[in-house]
Amino acid sequence: MTLLISAEPSAVSNTVTDTISKLDELANSIIYKIGGAVPNVILGLVILSVGLFLIRTLLKVIDKRFAAKNLDLSLRGFLRSIISFILYGLLIITVISNIGIQTTSFIAILTAVGLGVGASLQGSLSNFAGGVLILIFRPYEVDDYIENNSGTEGTVKKIDLLYTTLENSNGIIVFSPNGPLVNSVIRNFTKASKRRIEYIVGISYNDNIKTAKDIILTVVNTDNRVLKNPAAEVYVNALADSSVNLTVRIWTSKSDYWNCYTTLQEKIKVELDANGISIPFPQSDIHIIPNDIK
Repeated sequence: MTLLISAEPSAVSNTVTDTISKLDELANSIIYKIGGAVPNVILGLVILSVGLFLIRTLLKVIDKRFAAKNLDLSLRGFLRSIISFILYGLLIITVISNIGIQTTSFIAILTAVGLGVGASLQGSLSNFAGGVLILIFRPYEVDDYIENNSGTEGTVKKIDLLYTTLENSNGIIVFSPNGPLVNSVIRNFTKASKRRIEYIVGISYNDNIKTAKDIILTVVNTDNRVLKNPAAEVYVNALADSSVNLTVRIWTSKSDYWNCYTTLQEKIKVELDANGISIPFPQSDIHIIPNDIK
């Protein structure tokens, strides 16, 4: 059996007409929206051009100010990057907002991402903040010899935003995180123009204290590296178990510190020996009491 389906010409004509009408309305709507958006797009492009010019000009001024202040190169680059990021970010948000795009959701997403990243990088951010503080306030600089209260010491070789690179007296390279470092007590030995040397010299109880003190003072005062002000001093520090301990305190320039420290100690020992002043080693006296057996 053959089934024939036929459509009225008027129905087909109406369907075509409705389709064309809808396409026409859609085209008109698109043209209207584009026409309405053109002024906003032009305004956005003008704001973008002017903003880029102003940002470049401002960054040049900032570079000159940094150079005039002799700011550290690492800190200079970091601060310039942060300022550039903020300025360009504000410019982009301003342009997008003027075009007609809603920026509320965009800003909320950026805020959430920033909080998440900050929480996951808390330790690194602490070191980062410490590096910024070090580069701004400069408690130490490259080639300074420093020590903190945790025992980390050495000559500063490099200061980065996260770590300070030190070389200790054994030639070992130490990478110290800036966060804990900046929050601790830092001893900067290079900043001092002079340093004090202190020895503890033990003499026998049988030796004359005044004679020993005079010998030591003669040794240190005849050395040109020892400063006259403050004057050298020798005094009894303790009456120990095996010796009378004398404290020797002298001052020298920071450049002569280690050489003076090592050589003067030897000179003092040689002169005390030459004058019959003994430096006893720890000892104990044993008394044997006989037990008479009846």
